[in-house]
Amino acid sequence: MTTTFPDVSISTDRLVLRPYEEADVPAHIEMMNDEAVTAWTTVPHPYTARDAERWVRRIAPTERTQGRGIIFAVTEFLTQRLVGLVHLSRTDWHIQAAEISYITAPWARGEGYATEAVLAVAQWLFRDQRFERIELRTPADNTAAQQVAQKIGCISEGVLRNAWIARTRTENGTDGGWTNIRTDLIVWSLLPEDLEGVADRMADAGGYASAYTDWN
Repeated sequence: MTTTFPDVSISTDRLVLRPYEEADVPAHIEMMNDEAVTAWTTVPHPYTARDAERWVRRIAPTERTQGRGIIFAVTEFLTQRLVGLVHLSRTDWHIQAAEISYITAPWARGEGYATEAVLAVAQWLFRDQRFERIELRTPADNTAAQQVAQKIGCISEGVLRNAWIARTRTENGTDGGWTNIRTDLIVWSLLPEDLEGVADRMADAGGYASAYTDWN
C-alpha cells in the first residue's frame, strides 16, 4: 500500500493552500510564462494551455496519490486569485523528509506570500505529518528564493557545484530568446526545532507569516 499525504487545504491569515482546480488553468499559464519562472525553473517555454491542463489534471493529483509528495495551489483568501504554488517532492517516508519548492506569480511578489505559504506547509508537515526534515535547493543567483529560505529559518548546508541549468535571455531570436547556463545550487535544510519562534519574530517585524490557522 502506497503511503500518501492526505488531501488537505491549509489556511493562513491571508492565504488558502488547496489542490489545483480546472479554474486555475488561465492564471497558472500566465504565472508559468513569467520571465523569472522561465529563468529559474525547468518548466516548458512557452508554457501552453496543454501544459497547464496536464499539470492540473494529471501531474498535481498523481504526485500525491502515488506518494511522491503534494502540490498546493496558493490563493488569496479574499479574492481567490492564484498567488503561486508550493510543491513537496522527493518524499522519503522512511526518514520522514521531503524537498520543497515554490513559485510566486509576478503580481504577488514583494508581499511576503511565498514566505507565508512555505512556512504554513512546513508547520503542517512537521506538526501534523510528523516529518523531521525539509530540504530546499536554490540556484546561486536566485536571491528571492534564498530570502524565503532564510526568513523561515532554513540553514544553509553547502553548495552543489554546477548542478543546475538556468536560462537567460539572448540577443537573437533563433533559439526562442533563451539560452541555458550552468549554475550552482545552494542546499538548505529545515528541521522542526528551526521553526521555534519564527512566526513570532516575523510578526514582530511587521510580517504576515503567522502560523497556519487550520487545515481540513
